[in-house]
Amino acid sequence: MLDKKVLRKEMRSILASINDETYQKWSQQIANKLHEMSLWKKANVIGMTISTGREVDTIRLIERCWQEGKKVVVPKCNPKEKQMIFREIRSFGQLEVVYYNLQEPIESETIEVPKEKIDLLIVPGIAYTHSGYRLGQGGGYFDRYLQDYKRDTISLSFTPQIVNELPLEQYDIPVKYIITNERVIKCHE
Repeated sequence: MLDKKVLRKEMRSILASINDETYQKWSQQIANKLHEMSLWKKANVIGMTISTGREVDTIRLIERCWQEGKKVVVPKCNPKEKQMIFREIRSFGQLEVVYYNLQEPIESETIEVPKEKIDLLIVPGIAYTHSGYRLGQGGGYFDRYLQDYKRDTISLSFTPQIVNELPLEQYDIPVKYIITNERVIKCHE
């Protein structure tokens, strides 16, 4: 049985070993593939997290959304209930660092956007299988959110983050697509 904590530690080590030039190149390759997808082109409201460390760069994606007139919504976590909601941001100044060193929307400066209004959700993770299952940071926030989310889901991943198997739980929900620096993986219909 694979151990999630061990896998997270191993993957963080792999990601930390990616040099700046490669990180920028791979992030741009992923962004280019995403921008070509019809899912991106037709989406008016896109949900995503603010990247940290060596996660695929979402800062440039958010800037591109704003340039194209798309709305960007980012998650706000409620750790007591282990739930999250998405709130629209119109500038990076509407973010604050709260839990787990993550940037979240400032509630007094942003409005909540219900999940049925989010056209495309970019789901974060640290490792992924070809079938769309992901290993997150361990809070389970996205799996709970995705249970009744009916729209398109995509994860962005560097090629080394794609693994053959992950320990799965009954509540894990796969994404429909994974975009890597090398290819687009269609996971589920």
